[in-house]
Amino acid sequence: MSIWGHTADGTAVPIFTLKSGQIEVRVTAYGAKLVSVRTPDSSGKVADIVLGFDSLESYLNGKEPHLGSIVGRFGNRIARGEFVIDGNRYQIPVNNGPNALHGGPVGFDKKVWQAQEVPNGVEFTLVSPDGDMGFPGKLTAKGRYTLTGNTLRIDYSATTDKPTVVNLTNHAYFNLHGNDQGVILDHVLELSADRFTPVDANLIPTGVMAPVAGTPLDFRKPAVIGARINDDYDQLKLACGYDHNFVVNGHAGVLRPAATVTDPVSGRRMTVETTEPGMQFYSGNFLDGTFTGRHGVKFERRTGFCLETQHFPDSPNHPDFPSTVLRPGDTLHSATTFSFSTTNAG
Repeated sequence: MSIWGHTADGTAVPIFTLKSGQIEVRVTAYGAKLVSVRTPDSSGKVADIVLGFDSLESYLNGKEPHLGSIVGRFGNRIARGEFVIDGNRYQIPVNNGPNALHGGPVGFDKKVWQAQEVPNGVEFTLVSPDGDMGFPGKLTAKGRYTLTGNTLRIDYSATTDKPTVVNLTNHAYFNLHGNDQGVILDHVLELSADRFTPVDANLIPTGVMAPVAGTPLDFRKPAVIGARINDDYDQLKLACGYDHNFVVNGHAGVLRPAATVTDPVSGRRMTVETTEPGMQFYSGNFLDGTFTGRHGVKFERRTGFCLETQHFPDSPNHPDFPSTVLRPGDTLHSATTFSFSTTNAG
């Protein structure tokens, strides 16, 4: 552990380095962010496969696109920032067109979490007061990163003193070429998902869980990300590419396969497992070169992809979706793993 820098009010921000074999991971207390993941390719050459910055100051500008953060209190979108619990209506400030995104304009990604080292990793804790960004209840959230062998695991937990809604996820952008090596459109993706949740023009789920069969969102067999991304298909047009929640096959609450991504050039492979019911696959459509990361490389469109394991977007407004309501006396638990390996390149 070392002090990476300080926020504007002088709060010290630590950063932690986790090492296991050839894998090196860096995480920081600011936003409980995953800053860096260094892994070897099929020839043993190591590169950083997570989009990020070398300095804390670059994260503190307040506008970077949630890079590597644990987002909350509610990851993804809530339509109009409105929801009702037990007959009480709540309003979250909107920050994504007409929607509240990732907890509103000052979400968990912009907070300094408390940090405690644990075996093989670090646990971050954030206490979100009652009324924070309009959400009810004092919420205590935890995000624990551990690195064992070639697997990075994130365990999430939360408790509350009033009924509230919670949806915690990590918003890392990956590029298995290396974070300074161009677009991710040639990556090969496989998703363990027979269904997805179609969206409207504001990227809010319609409430349907539709089959992926016969659509460009069918990744049940490995497919190149860029092969169909510009197809004449309404869902791709609405999202300017992939930005959709997939219903992960199997039983929620059980750690099970969700995705495998392979870079045919470097041979790097990442496998994702989760206990969550859903996962947002986002192809970096709205990266626009505004931000410059490591090695002076700009984050251009589709230079990173996200696999955000989660409950479904706008769940508080869809009774048929898995519930995101957390009540006093209950504890939210979820886990996601990212395992790194190599295959033959070329």
